[in-house]
Amino acid sequence: MLVKSKMTIIPTIFDKDYREAEKKLEMVKGLVKWVQFDVTDNVFTPGKTFELELLGKFGIEMTDFLYDIHLMVKEPIKWLEKCLFVNASRVIGQVEMMDNIDNFVKKSKDIGFETGIAYDWDTKIGKIPREVDLVLLMGRKAGFVSSTLENGVFEKIEKLIKIRESDFLEFRIGIDGGVNLENIHELKISGADFVYCGGAVFNGNVKNNLELLQKKIDDDCKN
Repeated sequence: MLVKSKMTIIPTIFDKDYREAEKKLEMVKGLVKWVQFDVTDNVFTPGKTFELELLGKFGIEMTDFLYDIHLMVKEPIKWLEKCLFVNASRVIGQVEMMDNIDNFVKKSKDIGFETGIAYDWDTKIGKIPREVDLVLLMGRKAGFVSSTLENGVFEKIEKLIKIRESDFLEFRIGIDGGVNLENIHELKISGADFVYCGGAVFNGNVKNNLELLQKKIDDDCKN
């Protein structure tokens, strides 16, 4: 298991084919505690991921990981039972796709999930419900097309920290999209608690990629 630090790297699996997703899950087995599955329904963003229920058919023990499910779908509240079926530990819903954020948060917490809300790159941050455990900021426009981290995400991190302090809240901050070796240092010192990485983990040698990313965080912790 990799060395722990104050900022956590969570590999993200964002695939249309469940067989590709299963391969990626196998790649990080024994290297990480958390894995995120991104779920889309061709409404919020073009394209559709594999059916979430297929997670239960993977040839990997469900207890090998803690699952973080990012619901980029219409009315994420309607997907909470599916998340329960696959033994998710944390569920994050896109605020742009919710009729009522408070209802989503309440139902998710009542089920027993750690609960997050996510803001796409161009969505302004609104009121954060007190029960929210995690606020996820997209570092680039959500979707299957890769792009670089938008510099404006650092202003959003700063705003979230001010909201957290002024409203006496306890949510943590996650960044998803465009995270790599070149910007993970700045994200760490800016106050991010979680970074969600797809290409930065899975492109090339997975173990080596995770170790390099982790070293960047650990080195920053010493400075």
